[in-house]
Amino acid sequence: MTRPSADNAVLARDSGASLTIAGARRAWAEKFRAAGIESAELDARILVGHALAFDHAALAAAGARILGVEENDSIAALAQRRLAREPVARIVGCKEFWSLRLAVDAATLVPRPETETVVEAALAAIDAGGARSRKLRIADLGTGSGALLLALLAELPTAFGIGTDISRGALRVAWANAQGLGLPRANFIACDLTAALGGAFDLIVSNPPYVASGDIAALAPEVRDFDPRNALDGGPDGLDCYRAIAATVAALLAPGGALVVELGSGQAQAVAALFAAAGLAPSAPRPDLGGVPRALIATTARMGRYKGA
Repeated sequence: MTRPSADNAVLARDSGASLTIAGARRAWAEKFRAAGIESAELDARILVGHALAFDHAALAAAGARILGVEENDSIAALAQRRLAREPVARIVGCKEFWSLRLAVDAATLVPRPETETVVEAALAAIDAGGARSRKLRIADLGTGSGALLLALLAELPTAFGIGTDISRGALRVAWANAQGLGLPRANFIACDLTAALGGAFDLIVSNPPYVASGDIAALAPEVRDFDPRNALDGGPDGLDCYRAIAATVAALLAPGGALVVELGSGQAQAVAALFAAAGLAPSAPRPDLGGVPRALIATTARMGRYKGA
């Protein structure tokens, strides 16, 4: 018995053919694979489940059920968006990051697994200074969906955080994510990086735009065509935001505070030099799971404590 093709899935209504849930998942996975989408099986499972409002267990249990016409059409509509290289997270409207379910939309980057390296590095810096239960003040520069800030607040029970972004649309998403996760200790402000910040922070984190302007056209279509350009474009050499951070961050860190930033490939040495020139002490970068130097920690003398509310 041959498996139904993706074309059968699209044309099931017109041909009168019957297609099971499992058959639709296989058919669309084949179509995605033929289009060069590496995560074909996973994407098909997520999109079929989303169209039917089924979680993974329910999807598996109902695999032999015949799809209705409207169900088939709903799946096909989502799958066509994926064939146009729209990321699955944008299609379903959310992405898991650090085991947190975060809403995303056109105003935000889709949080990526490698960015969790920044969370790991930041927590290591905090742990080096004392217990995670102590009061801490955190800033997330260019917060986007709030991924970094909210992941850290989920691990630091008495910390208070501020996320900044030039995009009010992104800030609305970040605020909604904070509320949805029950993290009222997060606040958000519209400004460019550190422009509206004052006082002493124990930890400053950032995943700034770091793609060189001339390299954006060569990015994967999921990134190039769907991520906000102002969240990607780091200027002619990709280092513009690191320069801006270096120019102001030392005055915002508490004694012993730490700055942790995400790095683009090949940027570790240049970024470390910028931060060293600003009076900070960079450490060796922490690699992501692919071995790429991904998170750079730069510290002042001694991890301080925030005494405020």
